[in-house]
Amino acid sequence: MALDLRVDRGSPVPLYFQLSQQLEAAIERGALTPGSLLGNEIELAARLGLSRPTVRQAIQSLVDKGLLVRRRGVGTQVVHSQVKRPLELSSLYDDLEAAGQRPATKVLVNTVVPASTEVAAALGLPEGGDVHRVERLRLAHGEPMAYLVNHLPPGLLDLDTARLEATGLYRMMRAAGITLHSARQSIGARGATPAEAERLTEGEGAPLLTMRRTTYDDTGRAVEYGDHVYRPARYSFEFQLLVRS
Repeated sequence: MALDLRVDRGSPVPLYFQLSQQLEAAIERGALTPGSLLGNEIELAARLGLSRPTVRQAIQSLVDKGLLVRRRGVGTQVVHSQVKRPLELSSLYDDLEAAGQRPATKVLVNTVVPASTEVAAALGLPEGGDVHRVERLRLAHGEPMAYLVNHLPPGLLDLDTARLEATGLYRMMRAAGITLHSARQSIGARGATPAEAERLTEGEGAPLLTMRRTTYDDTGRAVEYGDHVYRPARYSFEFQLLVRS
């Protein structure tokens, strides 16, 4: 591992935290690529003049963040940097591509169902009327990142399963001539249900990020209602906050 790692013993910042921050930065900028081995803890400790427990604590903090994984017989390996999604009207597929995460999609459900009270209110449709329901598992580098449930008005566009697995929903909308204009979105967190835990390879009750979004076209028509859950170790939302004058 040819990285320029240094610690400042005169700094009030704990040594393990200095090391973990440098390693995390190296992963984020691509100096440590997914799949690469971090190296032996003893060698790293000797190289930096640190104790082995200090190095182990730094590595464990990145394991807890989902950036590193310890594999028996292999060693400590870089996983994939967390996708940081800006809070704007974009699709997860586009965000993953922009982050170099090689997105893939598995369509679990693609059918027409009666609109629930919540879905009908979001899309401005009669309760119990037809609505298109799509459930997808979004993966990056072969690992599940998000479970996506979307409802769309019937007849809006051709929701072909093969195309849904090959590209993003918003790209399909744009290709169909739909101009996405705005959205109302809420973000939260909750424990994983048994089904979500199984699909996302998390433990039952594990914390998940949630996002609900109603998207409108340039005529003000609601064209999509999404209810998504994300693995927080692999995904986060970024906000830009401005002071109101």
